[in-house]
Amino acid sequence: MTSRQAAITIIKRLQRNGFQALLAGGCVRDKLLGRRAKDYDVATNAQPKDVIGLFKRTLKVGAKFGVVIVLVENRQVEVATFRTESGYTDGRHPGAVRFAGAAEDACRRDFTINGMFYDPLKREVLDYVNGQADLEKRVVRTIGKAEDRFAEDHLRMLRAVRFSTQLGFAIEPLTFSAICSNAKDITKISGERIAIEMEAILANPNRAAGVSMLNKSGLSEAIFGGFAREPAGFAVEVLAGLRKKVDFALAMACLFAGCRTEFAIEKCRVLKLSRSRNKHIKFLLSNRGKLLDEQMSLAQLKRILAEPYFWDLYELQRAIQKAKDGGRKSIAPLISLRRRIKELGDVELRPKPLLSGHDLIRLGAVPGPGLGQLAEEMYIAQLEGKLQTARQARQWVQMWLQKHRMIDR
Repeated sequence: MTSRQAAITIIKRLQRNGFQALLAGGCVRDKLLGRRAKDYDVATNAQPKDVIGLFKRTLKVGAKFGVVIVLVENRQVEVATFRTESGYTDGRHPGAVRFAGAAEDACRRDFTINGMFYDPLKREVLDYVNGQADLEKRVVRTIGKAEDRFAEDHLRMLRAVRFSTQLGFAIEPLTFSAICSNAKDITKISGERIAIEMEAILANPNRAAGVSMLNKSGLSEAIFGGFAREPAGFAVEVLAGLRKKVDFALAMACLFAGCRTEFAIEKCRVLKLSRSRNKHIKFLLSNRGKLLDEQMSLAQLKRILAEPYFWDLYELQRAIQKAKDGGRKSIAPLISLRRRIKELGDVELRPKPLLSGHDLIRLGAVPGPGLGQLAEEMYIAQLEGKLQTARQARQWVQMWLQKHRMIDR
């Protein structure tokens, strides 16, 4: 059963029992745009106790706010009672909820394009907020006064940019003006919630336009304090040079392509990203420029090629070069590097060292810093193809020890 089928199953049962039940929000918008919806939510005048009584399997996680999760086969569908909300004290959550009708429920929502309902049984759109007109105009507009909507929930400012990015719609001028006026309030939202919206913006192929809006509105400066105008503008150009589908960490590295690595990592802490994502971003930014070295040794190439994020680094550097110059000349070193990589074939990038530390000590090396240096140089010689057998490695080590006078006499 699909999510849509599950939602319609719920709507049928609610309507059979005398309740009004409709598809709501983003899935209605996507249907009217001919797009595939990700989630299907149901809105109804049935109160939580009614919903719980009609369905055997429910999760009462938000029942006091009018929201019940109904489980149908392998699907979870959010069923929300029509309501109004008031008393926003933290710029995110309502202090009071009152059950209401469909028209009132529509007016509490964020944007006109998200405020419509659809009855899949009657095949009828219920539009109390002129959402269909804004879909035709291809604009993102708040329902009611923008200042009020953003004061209720500061995250809506980022959501406006996200919808504009994903749909390719313009943000209506008064709505955008209100974002600019209230951008500083985005810092009152948790880093995790900001990160979710940022990822949705940066994951979209239209990411450069999205970041341009973040810059112009002041949201990027509010989130990443000190994100100066020049690096912010460069970020847009770098992001425009990426392929369509990229990892969030790569897109974040592109966002900070014009900044120092230390600054970028410090600012990423705001988003409370996972340790692995922070490590990914740090690797990409720390290694900027290295792939442009046309004198890179074979050992260096194998080592960096063996890194799990190598191809993201290649993509980052390519985007940076395109942003700086845009011509084929700027990416020539990367083209040469790609040719070298192809010529390597299926060579093992991280072979096991021909000799272990114990082997080196048995040959006369003394434990300590010198032993580490010996092991490192021997491994480089191995990666360069100068040493291919353990016997060759032993001979090389003995010569090295004689040269450095480290034989344990």
